[in-house]
Amino acid sequence: MQKKLNWGILGTGIIANKFAAGISISRHGKLAATGSRSRAKATEFAKKHGGRAYGSYQDVLNDREVEAVYIATPHPFHAEWAIKAAAAKKHILCEKPLGMNHAEAMAITKAARENRVFLMEAFMYRCHPQTKKLVELLKDKAVGEVRIIRAVFSFNSAFSPASKVFNNSLGGGGILDVGCYCISMARLVAGIANGKDFVEPLEVKSLGHFTKTGVDGWSSAVLKFPGDILAEVSTGVQVNQKNTVCIFGSTGSLELTSPWLCDGVILLTKAGKTEEIFYDKSEDIYGIKADMAAKFTRKLKAAPPAMTPEDSLGNMKTLDRWRTGFDFFYDLEKAGAVIPTVDRKPLLAAQKNRMQYGKIAGVEKKISRLVMGTVLDGLVSCRVTTHVLFDEFFRCGGNCFDTAHIYGEGRSDITLGQWIKNRNIREQVVIIAKGAHTPACNPKDLKLQFLESLDRMKTSYTDIYLMHRDNPSIPAGEFIDVLNELKDKGLIKAFGGSNWYPERLEEANKYAKEKGKTGFSSASNNFSLARLVGTMFAGCIASSDPASKKWFENNRFPLFSWSSQAGKFFSGKADPKNRADAELVTCWYSADNFKRLKRANELAKKKKVHPITIACAYVLAQKFPAYAIIGPKTLFQMEDSMKALDIILTEQEIKWLNLEK
Repeated sequence: MQKKLNWGILGTGIIANKFAAGISISRHGKLAATGSRSRAKATEFAKKHGGRAYGSYQDVLNDREVEAVYIATPHPFHAEWAIKAAAAKKHILCEKPLGMNHAEAMAITKAARENRVFLMEAFMYRCHPQTKKLVELLKDKAVGEVRIIRAVFSFNSAFSPASKVFNNSLGGGGILDVGCYCISMARLVAGIANGKDFVEPLEVKSLGHFTKTGVDGWSSAVLKFPGDILAEVSTGVQVNQKNTVCIFGSTGSLELTSPWLCDGVILLTKAGKTEEIFYDKSEDIYGIKADMAAKFTRKLKAAPPAMTPEDSLGNMKTLDRWRTGFDFFYDLEKAGAVIPTVDRKPLLAAQKNRMQYGKIAGVEKKISRLVMGTVLDGLVSCRVTTHVLFDEFFRCGGNCFDTAHIYGEGRSDITLGQWIKNRNIREQVVIIAKGAHTPACNPKDLKLQFLESLDRMKTSYTDIYLMHRDNPSIPAGEFIDVLNELKDKGLIKAFGGSNWYPERLEEANKYAKEKGKTGFSSASNNFSLARLVGTMFAGCIASSDPASKKWFENNRFPLFSWSSQAGKFFSGKADPKNRADAELVTCWYSADNFKRLKRANELAKKKKVHPITIACAYVLAQKFPAYAIIGPKTLFQMEDSMKALDIILTEQEIKWLNLEK
């Protein structure tokens, strides 16, 4: 007999009451405690449903008898309390949506993984026999090949700025509240049609109407999935629609008359005839999801079609795409907003971390050998995602950030500066700023761009300034003169050149020595395990060739390597037969690089890491001061890079990886 799982509930609202009632009739659950920001509300709740009452959510997490928590707070508090629950080693059932955006969902998922606790987003319909029956019908090709999916979930609520439904600061609007159901259903159905548990849309196009409080009153989106499956999803908090799911295939159609509460019927129509498909409706929908969680706590995630963490991450990313499709950002996500840490704790570097550090002449601060790149354009909810990634990098001991005047037409400078200001950590970080990119590679434009970057970042100086390109038609000494001028004014601590050949670096430093001025203290060229075959942009220079490598070794000259992990080449996306990614093919596809990839895969398997970790470790293992600029788009990619700090490559392994033996 399975032991009953002791539940704690965070929140005392309508959904918390329904779940508590569900626990009471569940097979494997028992309510142990409830927490509220109001002790009186918690006491009233406990009198009705049982268990202990606490006047704070943290008290529930501190209760040793509580094994799992149900997070029933408003949307903006899901991430904070899910992360704190994971830290307290409590299993987590979190109300939908898992977070306000994909960035928060990443942080929650990472916390659950690190603390080895169960995590499930509480889409009750995904745990119900109706959905299980739907999956069976789709796998049996009951409607042939799936072509179109229509999913609707909306309701009409009288407008009130104070209502949670319309409150911007509480994540109001239809998309996060009930539109998330439609997206989760569309991804499920399209996934089953593609032979998977779920799939992500290739395209998302959306439109919507804003209320006076800046949330979506109603909205629709069209999604295109693999196999040319189309989904039409619609939601709203100010519109009455027929809340159904219809699936149209090549030979018939399915309709779920009550897809979300699971108290209707499944109608299968083929050849002009409609029949009702039966399923078990006897169990309480809230009790079912409590039992689902209890059943899979030891495995740390539920079995599909219940929501797995991976499924929830995809769902949140698609919801982001729906919202940003018509420029819907919550106030907390907008430019200039003070974006807090996800767990609402002060940002501090972990006292014990694996980071390695180096020194650059002219810079007093130690410099992390992993450098966080800021080319983050294309990320959905870019500002929030950037803050989450930067926070994690800093907590892992990373303190060096690489930006450039040209990145995102200035957005990278602005976002980095905003994050530093929000966290009040200017003297704890090292900023690498770049400018003077072709065709503005001359002393006059260098100065203008540099001052503009400082203004964008709202900082009085940059720790390291790197010329983004070289201009061989201008004597290197002219650049040395203007850079010394900026340094003498206290605006730059140290400087160097990005995409400069060793000969030009020597020319610059020879001039500086003759004139009694400061010379280049570092460079930033490409250096990676894979050979840079070609480039997408003019003026890119690699230093992975034997002669350049020897120069850096002999001079002990620091190198900040861009594309240190060869872009996506070691990420599992490189395949000689797949030439769809033009940049990947142009930059990295060659017979010798695929030999390096094969060896990296072999060594990664031996050391129980990913090949991209080996690629990063290779850069850090050089005989000259090498710094690896990384560009993770997710927290999980960042962790792959961080693991490189634990990998000690032997000289024999280094030569073997680089085909030297």
